[in-house]
Amino acid sequence: MPTFQLNNPNNPGDPASYSLGTAPCSGSNQICTIEAPNSTGVPSISTALRNEMLQALNTRTSTTNVKLKT
Repeated sequence: MPTFQLNNPNNPGDPASYSLGTAPCSGSNQICTIEAPNSTGVPSISTALRNEMLQALNTRTSTTNVKLKT
C-alpha cells in the first residue's frame, strides 16, 4: 500500500492534506504518514483507517497504517 505524508496537520482527516511519499518525521505525537490506497494521488481514508488514526493519536503510539512523529 502507498505511503502518504501529512502536509496539513490541522486537517489530518482530509485526503487533500496528504501527498505521496515520505519525509523525515520530527515533532510530537502528530500524524506523520499513513498507508492507504491511492485514489488519484490522494489517500482513500476509510472509516477503519480514520479510527486507526484516532487510536494512534489517543494512545500516542504508531499503528500498522499510521506513523506518528516522535
